[in-house]
Amino acid sequence: MEKQILRRTFLKESAIALGGVALCDFKGIASAAPVQGKSQVFFTSDISVNGLLKLYSKINGGMTGKIGIKLHTGEPHGPNLLPIEFIQGLQPHIPNSTIVECNVLYPSTRQNTATHRETLKINGFTFCPVDIMDADGDAMLPIPGMRQFLDASSPFATSQPPFTPGVHLTEIGVGKDLLNYDSLFVYTHFKGHTMGGFGGSLKNIGIGCASGQGGKRQIHGDGWPKGELFLERMVESGKGITEHFGSHITYINVLKNISVDCDCDAHGVKPTCNDIGILGSRDILAIDKASIDLVYSQPEQQRHDMVERIESRSGLHQLEYMKTLHMGNDQYELIKL
Repeated sequence: MEKQILRRTFLKESAIALGGVALCDFKGIASAAPVQGKSQVFFTSDISVNGLLKLYSKINGGMTGKIGIKLHTGEPHGPNLLPIEFIQGLQPHIPNSTIVECNVLYPSTRQNTATHRETLKINGFTFCPVDIMDADGDAMLPIPGMRQFLDASSPFATSQPPFTPGVHLTEIGVGKDLLNYDSLFVYTHFKGHTMGGFGGSLKNIGIGCASGQGGKRQIHGDGWPKGELFLERMVESGKGITEHFGSHITYINVLKNISVDCDCDAHGVKPTCNDIGILGSRDILAIDKASIDLVYSQPEQQRHDMVERIESRSGLHQLEYMKTLHMGNDQYELIKL
């Protein structure tokens, strides 16, 4: 019953978000100030390199210096990966850019650098450099502002020992090469996830920039627990990375090949949700919330499997906790290109 109420409530809120916020035609609005109290999220149904380039041009204001393009490059021959041309066609248009990744914690050819590089070749990443950021070790990245959540009276003071009430991480282990980049472009294939419910921009950096044996172990913990504990650690990791780059980080989510399984699953199931489009924003919470809203707004037959995956893993808690940690705005203006 509780899950049914949650679903009805979220479907209603999604309809309000997508109906009450007009899908504005972008002509003549590019330089307009954002709606008061809302973040801008740009949307196109043109799922192509051309659509990606248009979106990137609207959100790339902070992309300066050496730019890392954070992708989930996937398991060998992953069945639902973004087409390689979506990456190959975009990367050359981003000056001084390098694709960046980290090794993984779970058993995989991507667990160590040598075989990870072979997997990159198998999946077509031969057209530009790929920096496996933890190939030469880790760096500890502080997570600013987390001390304010140490108060045991906090509404999020629900964790059990050995974790401090209300907060789990005050620093996160990242691939040390992350510190070599001035800006980070978070280019995300939006899909489901077996532990997080869904994988959006937050998951792409919160897990994806964490070092394989250090940071990812901090997030997953012993025994790979699921639920809010895992989600909160993942969000805290993402906060450390967003705070590190400040205004020099931006986001694109591609809602295509939306399987309930992540690209880390070499045998991910076939998508049952139609392709929707591409979103871009400079606000991580706004873009992940808009992506969720678009999935929930699909017809029942299309959204059913994704909604079940999201809710069975408490995935919406990602959005709740991002808001609590002041990582962005869950109120947004959706601007159609």
